[in-house]
Amino acid sequence: MLVLGYCTCAIAQATLKNHKIAYNVLENREGDDYEVYAMNPDGTGKTNVTRHPDVAWTYYAHKNKLYWISDRDTCHRCYYLYVSDAEGNGVKKVSGLRLEDSWMSSRKKGRELIVAGRIGKQARYQLFLVNTASGQYEQITHDTSAMYADPEFSPNGKQIVYRYKHKRLDRNEKAEIWIADADGSNARQLTTYPAADTTAQWHSYHAGPPQWNAKLNLITYQSKQNGKYRLMAVSPDGKHNFELFDFPFGAGWHDWSPDGRWLAVELFPDESSPGDIYLWDYKTKALTRLTNGPGFEQSPVWVRK
Repeated sequence: MLVLGYCTCAIAQATLKNHKIAYNVLENREGDDYEVYAMNPDGTGKTNVTRHPDVAWTYYAHKNKLYWISDRDTCHRCYYLYVSDAEGNGVKKVSGLRLEDSWMSSRKKGRELIVAGRIGKQARYQLFLVNTASGQYEQITHDTSAMYADPEFSPNGKQIVYRYKHKRLDRNEKAEIWIADADGSNARQLTTYPAADTTAQWHSYHAGPPQWNAKLNLITYQSKQNGKYRLMAVSPDGKHNFELFDFPFGAGWHDWSPDGRWLAVELFPDESSPGDIYLWDYKTKALTRLTNGPGFEQSPVWVRK
């Protein structure tokens, strides 16, 4: 049963009072200005974190450190990694590695990030480990014809899941979720898009950015199937693959709260319509809308105050 209302937000605000939800907002379409905002788990206290006329997108936070990519101080849509707190204080450029538009993750208590980056024009969508203190980085994949994107560490940091294509420029190949050891070895495919489903176009997510829920021992991802973006789940061994919940609208980018119960998720009526951030309670299945446009509001991320 789907419940819309205030009650689930009140519970979330009480249990997650030390957290905020950061998300991306299209502030000015003509100026290509994207800003990162943050709000309380009940949708109150919305504030602009980045406050800069650039393209700024957040895709990850570790405790009170909010990571976001930005093209400030460089060429248009040339992304580098920055960090701040949930209020936008202490902005710092993390590394000189140019990044792809991709989600990321960390291990070793936040000391090491895994990102999708690029070197020059040829080494595109490769995986790198980045030292968050020094900014030094190490490339761990070297197949420049392939695409590695949206990497996520396992809860113990020993494995990674990511979106992968053998041929990055092949529009006929569907990107799927793969899992490997943290150094990229022993890779195997976890998802397989239904062969009979032709409702997703080449640029659609057949398997979107993975999010690993340690409490549920599930990897969730978005996938356009039967004409609608759905939130799917797969077990780390690949044996169980199913739709997590039939949301009333298309389900997109999302992030699990640290306790594994609350899902901040972007829902949208269709792919061309602005999305909004919702809060979903895995325990009760209650769903509450947190934002109300008018622009695109996307990719929610949990961050500590």
